[in-house]
Amino acid sequence: MDLIGDIRQIYDNYDGLNTEILVASIRSPEHVRQAALIGADVSTIPPKVVRSLINHPLTDKGLADFLADWKKTGQKIV
Repeated sequence: MDLIGDIRQIYDNYDGLNTEILVASIRSPEHVRQAALIGADVSTIPPKVVRSLINHPLTDKGLADFLADWKKTGQKIV
């Protein structure tokens, strides 16, 4: 990811360069985070990594807590 950061800085140093940075070979959610922070325009992300971005233990816990609280209210959405 250091290389991607260097590339981003080089392109940002020159006005008028109409270029987008593609980050390939993403292998983890951390790579996704780093690519976004660096300012990558496009990333190729395998399905397994995409799924790991939405399936997180804290997300699962938060959703379960929300649904439990909602059930306690006795309300229904029709």
